[in-house]
Amino acid sequence: MEEWAFAQLKPTDQLAQLRFFSVKKPHGAGEVEFRITVWEYVKPRDPEMPFFAQADKQTNQKTMPFTPTGWGRTLLDALAECIEAVHRFPYEGPEAG
Repeated sequence: MEEWAFAQLKPTDQLAQLRFFSVKKPHGAGEVEFRITVWEYVKPRDPEMPFFAQADKQTNQKTMPFTPTGWGRTLLDALAECIEAVHRFPYEGPEAG
């Protein structure tokens, strides 16, 4: 356990360390950037899933909006699942600037 984890006083605090990533997806004549935040929980609700990743943008906006996410036992598992979800549906938002 890393030192920062000892700062959690109660399990209900849900203390997490955040990491940020970026992935680009082709869109129109350019590309759109998705920023992904990965939470590493000290005491996750499900002990098998301490990592949760979520993108800052939705895809499939015109049909049924979808927010790319991922869960996993490792940072890699959660991040890879989220990136796969980014590519699952088209980005139908405004053109990149």
